[in-house]
Amino acid sequence: MATYLYRRPRLALALLLAPPLLWLGLVYLGSLFALLTQSFFHLDGFTGQVVRRFTLATYADLLTRANLDIAARTASMAALVTLAAALLAFPLAFYMARYATPRARALLYLAVTMPLWSSYLVRIYAWKLILAKEGILTWFFARLGLGGLIDGLLSIPAIGGPSLSVSAIGMFLAFLYVWLPYMILPIVAALERVPRSLVEASSDLGARPAATFRNVILPLAFPGVVAGSIFTFSLTLGDFIIPGTFGNSSLFIGQAVQQQQGTAGNIPLAAAFTVVPMVIMALYLIGARRLGAFDAL
Repeated sequence: MATYLYRRPRLALALLLAPPLLWLGLVYLGSLFALLTQSFFHLDGFTGQVVRRFTLATYADLLTRANLDIAARTASMAALVTLAAALLAFPLAFYMARYATPRARALLYLAVTMPLWSSYLVRIYAWKLILAKEGILTWFFARLGLGGLIDGLLSIPAIGGPSLSVSAIGMFLAFLYVWLPYMILPIVAALERVPRSLVEASSDLGARPAATFRNVILPLAFPGVVAGSIFTFSLTLGDFIIPGTFGNSSLFIGQAVQQQQGTAGNIPLAAAFTVVPMVIMALYLIGARRLGAFDAL
């Protein structure tokens, strides 16, 4: 058999690629096609049954003010989480890739990935307790005499709430904690691929450290930032557990999909809602490609 396949490399390649391509084509792309097909049906308002005829009525319902607010709210939160994760991750990743000893790097890798070993729900509810009104964070700020600072933040209409555990601030902190490792690891991998000779050459040519970072290190590490942002941005767009745990009556896309599919039974509108993150991510990837984010991959 080995000799037979060796003499027919195309057949060997076809047999090697057939299982993953079948899985991708039938399970992933097939499910995605079925999802997109459902979005072009509509729900009969009288019978409550899905009418399987091609129509754009569901997308017209999607473009109402309330649904557009849900999409804008979700995209804004995803953008803020991604930006904050990049700002927090880059200094740590830079230290891990450039200055940490092998032992320290191993310990930092362990510290970054250790939260991923525990259950997602356990981490979420742990933060729910931390941010509660009787939680350790509120107690700590009160001991420092900064309780008024938290009360002032919670009094802001757009981001506040009864407590940090039921507010946009708490939701932001939970998102940031959960997705931060997905930003750190790609940036570390990108920084480790930056040749030290280029950094040394920049210094030899008289460039200051800030100029070297801006013109040499950051452009070469930018693909890692984009890769991490794809994780954090897309995962925030589709998450419904954190908004349901920390949020109020203001829905996010994941919650809207869950409600339309489970409670309302409006599967076409739920399918149309899932198209929104896909379109946002497609536009984001197109913009990143035009900025040259994938040139150094």
